[in-house]
Amino acid sequence: MRVIRVIADICVRDIGAAKAFYADYLGLSDEEFDLGWVARYTSPETGASVQLVTDDMTASESPTISVMVDDVEAAFADAQRRGYEIVHPLTVEAWGVRRFFLRAPDGTVVNIVQHRE
Repeated sequence: MRVIRVIADICVRDIGAAKAFYADYLGLSDEEFDLGWVARYTSPETGASVQLVTDDMTASESPTISVMVDDVEAAFADAQRRGYEIVHPLTVEAWGVRRFFLRAPDGTVVNIVQHRE
């Protein structure tokens, strides 16, 4: 497994209201997507980005970070081998990603995700 990108997941009550700060003020103006409960904003100049999340649509907990990988199945097998707590099972989500959540030893919930090619 190779990590491709790490993105902070920021819990907000209202994505539309938070957008003014993250997009307008911080300049993360490239809206990569908005599913209503999660939206990603990226800087066109630097590629820096954040995801704003109200509540995860299919998981019982929301992650603190999302880690995009090139092989989510290998990441899942390695997490199981290491005994990490799986918080959300390996799932193909309706919006086109394959992902699972695990709890890092420090308690942080991490979304391990692979996008469709």
